[in-house]
Amino acid sequence: MILHGNVAQRLGRSFWRRARSAAGGVLVCVVCWSSAVRAEAPEAAVSASEAGKAPTTQRSVVPPRLLDAPSVPYPPDAHGDAKVVVVLTVNTDGSVRSAQAVGADAPFADTAVESVKHWRFAPATRDGAPVAATIRVQVEFYAPVVSGPEASTTPSGPDGATGKDAASAADSKSAERPRQAQRPIEVTVLGERQAPMVTSLSRTEVRQLPGTFGDPFRAIEIMPGVTPIISGLPFFYVRGAPPGNVGYFLDGIRVPYLYHVAIGPSVIQPGMVESVDLYPGGYPARYGRYAGGIVSAETTAPRVTPHGEGNIRIFDAGGLVESGFAGGRGTVLLGGRYSYTAAILSLLTPNAKLDYRDYQARVTYDLTPRDQVSMVAFGAYDLLAQDINGISTIAFGSEFYRGDFRYDHQIGKSGRVRTAITLGYDQTAIGGQRNAQDRMISGRSEFDQQLTSNTHLRVGVDAVSDSYKITTPVYRDPDDPSEKLFDDLFPPRRDVALGAHAELGIQVQKGFLVTPGFRVDRYSSGSATKVGLDPRLSARLRVREGLSLVQSFGIAHQPPSFVLPVPGLALGSLANGLQTAYQTSAGIEWQLLPSTKLTANAFDNVFTDLTDALSIPEGRGDSLNRRALGRAYGLEFFLHRTLTQRLGGFLSYTLSRSTRRVDNAVFPSAFDRRHVFNGALAFDLGRKWRAGTRLVFYTGAPQRTKAPAATTTTDAPAAPAVGAGTPVSDPARDPAFYRIDLRLEKLWMIGKTAHLSFVAEMLNATLKKEVYNGNPIGPIAVPSIGLEGVF
Repeated sequence: MILHGNVAQRLGRSFWRRARSAAGGVLVCVVCWSSAVRAEAPEAAVSASEAGKAPTTQRSVVPPRLLDAPSVPYPPDAHGDAKVVVVLTVNTDGSVRSAQAVGADAPFADTAVESVKHWRFAPATRDGAPVAATIRVQVEFYAPVVSGPEASTTPSGPDGATGKDAASAADSKSAERPRQAQRPIEVTVLGERQAPMVTSLSRTEVRQLPGTFGDPFRAIEIMPGVTPIISGLPFFYVRGAPPGNVGYFLDGIRVPYLYHVAIGPSVIQPGMVESVDLYPGGYPARYGRYAGGIVSAETTAPRVTPHGEGNIRIFDAGGLVESGFAGGRGTVLLGGRYSYTAAILSLLTPNAKLDYRDYQARVTYDLTPRDQVSMVAFGAYDLLAQDINGISTIAFGSEFYRGDFRYDHQIGKSGRVRTAITLGYDQTAIGGQRNAQDRMISGRSEFDQQLTSNTHLRVGVDAVSDSYKITTPVYRDPDDPSEKLFDDLFPPRRDVALGAHAELGIQVQKGFLVTPGFRVDRYSSGSATKVGLDPRLSARLRVREGLSLVQSFGIAHQPPSFVLPVPGLALGSLANGLQTAYQTSAGIEWQLLPSTKLTANAFDNVFTDLTDALSIPEGRGDSLNRRALGRAYGLEFFLHRTLTQRLGGFLSYTLSRSTRRVDNAVFPSAFDRRHVFNGALAFDLGRKWRAGTRLVFYTGAPQRTKAPAATTTTDAPAAPAVGAGTPVSDPARDPAFYRIDLRLEKLWMIGKTAHLSFVAEMLNATLKKEVYNGNPIGPIAVPSIGLEGVF
């Protein structure tokens, strides 16, 4: 629950440096009119350059000059082209005091205004003295036509100049002709076109979503196709794929888990995350080695202007700061979170201990206008333990650390190469007797290039090595069958995966985009070796303005996986084969209003050699390593009105069925919830008050371990349950569950750029208990009260 400090910076560091081609792309054309400049003295405003003024007055005023290259992303939830006129006031120190859009709709107006607020200018002068000035700029958005790369923001300018030089060159030429309008500054922003079927939410919106506490990763559960295991826990089935088959990434870096102690805050500072995308299937070829969905988060763009944010709540405190150095060539960001629940909990329960913390760091430095080196590091630590007779028993203990070192090189005006090396360490305490550890090193290299105005190529190679080890308990019986089974399932070993991928975006004709892709991976574990061949294909056809048909198909392979994503723990049974998913979907994307969008999809996924221990009935052998066939099919609907509007909200509904087959028995998967519904409203109450509410509803999961009690009111037999190794096709089900989340915020402005907010929020304000396998759980309810600030 932290207010963002740089809204609308998604893709800010991933823009192409080229002018808009005839086929389109995303172009942001920023035009400053010097003839519209109103220069202001510190005490009073004085018109300086309007038509009809004396020539001497015009010559005495020099309009503001842009210093930083404009960074304006194409809104992730937008469609089509738009022009936004923004009236902004530039202070005497070159910062933007205020910005307001004129005659434009969200999300373009919101994106333009929030981006303009972070620009830096050389201030306007009158007779050589700095003065405040009000100017008008026009920002033009053009929808991307093909998949684009992630490239640094380096605009093209006059005479081949780039970046800040381009802006300076354009402005200096206009300054020589004070009677004429300032020369336009053109910034090419060819953003990445979202793949069909992807659902994306920015952190700006997530802040307004009750029950997420401002954490972008918590928005995953509202997305269509996502089925929760238990309310509030960060483990999900995605279109029938179990939690261990869902991959989590931050800027291409693998993240082992998302939340502290399962129901706590995100392990990544929200202020560092710009947006989160969910690819439920048929995802781009650069994502591999997972046979379920992909959750990919993008970090905010580096900023040279000092800024920061922080929050303090009843159970933890966190924040981040960022600034530039070396004259703007470099940036450094530091962030973290620390929980003081251990001290609070010790007062209530002296024998219990709960502790968590995390950190984030990022450093970037421009070697040349085309070359940049950077480092991103983050990590998290969690501990839940209890002291019994002076001995600490760990119920849950986990930690992970990542360090990513990158080199980016810009090729011409539309190409980029990124090479990166990632180091990682994961560890989890298992039963208080063992520690599962993984030492990881990986490397990747990607090349992006716009080949023609209608085609874009992305290719890459990557490799990862995981060294797994589980410590041996001091006291153990080597002849114990359970010990032998554990050793067989999780042997010490080194797993290596080598991969290559290619993807070509082709605009067949205007409004018709086809993106074929292919990925190949070679897996090795001990003496076992397997190869996965993963073709991908997606298409988007614009039927008419605002309405498109979308379709995707893909095959994805994954080594055997543990039932849940646990750092340092992975099955060592590659010899039994790879898990395989065949993913298909088709649907529509319909922009009903400028800020309202409807998506509807039908999907059908088939899984082979699936390791889903949650769904394997008891008594059918080694459930952790038992393979199954699986299928999931259904319909998804998502109606979304931007949550930052005066009245915003969404409706998300999934109707699906998920089954497993072992031997000749076909039965529902463990969390086959037929109906999953999420609905939310966020509204502006006025006077800087905002409120929101959210309803979560889903039907019960099939029972697995006990049969329902016999009934005396009817002669009809009760439905049997899955259990004791005897699966049935129609087991008894738990009752449906619902919860209501609430959020209330009051904001106070501090000066022109800082603000402070009071936020009260609660997940499961209804204190509703959930029933799993016939047993009540909870209620799992999380209250939060705190202060948040941004400068």
